[in-house]
Amino acid sequence: MNGIPALPDLPVAACVPALSRRLAQGHAVLTAEPGSGKTTLVPLMLLDAPWLEDRRIVMLEPRRPAARMAAHRMAQLLGEAVGERVGYQVRFERKVTQATRIEVLTEGLLLRRLQSDPELSGIGLVIFDEFHERSLTADLSLALCLDACTALRDDLRLLAMSATLDAAPLAALMGAEVLNAAGHMHDVALHY
Repeated sequence: MNGIPALPDLPVAACVPALSRRLAQGHAVLTAEPGSGKTTLVPLMLLDAPWLEDRRIVMLEPRRPAARMAAHRMAQLLGEAVGERVGYQVRFERKVTQATRIEVLTEGLLLRRLQSDPELSGIGLVIFDEFHERSLTADLSLALCLDACTALRDDLRLLAMSATLDAAPLAALMGAEVLNAAGHMHDVALHY
């Protein structure tokens, strides 16, 4: 990957090439075990995908702490400060620059962005992380993104990710393919 250091070998890494091929054609739903790397590895591994054409990735997190932590972890994996290639925006806090390619947002901020820019200019992929934590804001954002894909931008891609989601109904709604990342993370043990 162009300028991306070696990333941890987590279970989701094995399915990212197939995911990228699917996203080159349309939308996708990714299911994987908790701790498999969905939140932190998938956006980084898709960053140089040819179909993205140097556009940004926006990833939705349901809560502010999750948005901050995801951005910090991805920036750490890149060996950069938050606000360089990876940034975040939550209520009353913004760490994004012109160089930012992955922006982690809370759901309300994407909804506001969709209201002011329904086309989502400059964005190539919207990731709905932890989509099983359903909310009216997330559902409305997904509906508006699907409308944007249909009416304004056939090159905008949508990816819903979850560990516990019943993926088939969502995939049918999105016209998406379901990919499952195999693998089980081992239990964590504390030793003193």
